[in-house]
Amino acid sequence: MRVRDDYRSLTGPEKAAILMLALGEDHAAILFDLMDDDEIKEISSTMANLGNVSSNIVERLFVEFAEMLSQSGSLVGTFDSTERLLSKVLAKDRVDVIMEEIRGPAGRTMWDKLGNVSEQVLANYLKNEYPQTVAVVLSKIRGEHSARVLALLPETFAMEVIMRMLRMEAIQKEVLNDVEKTLRTEFMTNLARTNRRDPHEMMADIFNNLDRTTETRFMTSLEERNKDSAERIKGLMFTFEDLTRLDSTGIQTLLRSTEKEKLSVALKGASEQLRDIFLGNMSERAAKLLREDMASMGPVRLRDVDEAQLYMVQLAKDLASRGELVIADKGGDELIY
Repeated sequence: MRVRDDYRSLTGPEKAAILMLALGEDHAAILFDLMDDDEIKEISSTMANLGNVSSNIVERLFVEFAEMLSQSGSLVGTFDSTERLLSKVLAKDRVDVIMEEIRGPAGRTMWDKLGNVSEQVLANYLKNEYPQTVAVVLSKIRGEHSARVLALLPETFAMEVIMRMLRMEAIQKEVLNDVEKTLRTEFMTNLARTNRRDPHEMMADIFNNLDRTTETRFMTSLEERNKDSAERIKGLMFTFEDLTRLDSTGIQTLLRSTEKEKLSVALKGASEQLRDIFLGNMSERAAKLLREDMASMGPVRLRDVDEAQLYMVQLAKDLASRGELVIADKGGDELIY
């Protein structure tokens, strides 16, 4: 492994990683505890790929930070040393998440990890890279995945990649390591950040699945503590009454897919406006039968109504995600699930 001895070529994250390793586990653990997850992931990823660092680099680094170096010598940053250092201060589940992002889940390689990335996302990233880099990446992932990515690249660029792949000989280990490092530090890190879910969307989804009593209790408490967040969550929630935003075709599609018993119970507890919308999209005979069913069932438990209405909401979302119906948002635009 090549020893790093060019101080001028060090990046900021590399300097931070060397400093943390040189400080030792106890002192570094205190600093890690003051960082957020993004900072920890960036420094940890750099540590794991640091390799050998000469003592001259370490000494110059400590001079730059105006500190005395208590112990000199070479440092080696590895996955194991990084994980051991993180374990000193962070909970195991948090360490596992960070290390998984650095080297892939369950010890899988970067190429295995790329195989789980959407071809559209991967193609959007690769189209801005050099054709030779793309050729290396596509040669390392599964053939069927490479084919789907290649089909999404601009035609001229894709042909250049194909030509590079045809002329490709054995890939030098250094080249492969450089490509893998770039993918890990740039693509995977950015992918993890962009895939993060908005916390208000997450809570809206959770609230949608609560029964009405629990939802009301939690929402009331949240309004007392953080009214703005409560209002945002309410705006993002999709409730049974929001089915009024379906057009006639969507209502009829939902009716054909809904179990008749669930429909009767759900509409029993619905507003008169929503009930009329559903009945108005049924044949006269079917609407009459449904009214008779609702009248004959007598009082219905609130829990049963909630379950039936939640079933219909989830069914509407599933149908929308398959393109079988369209749900407009509260401003009149289409929502895509």
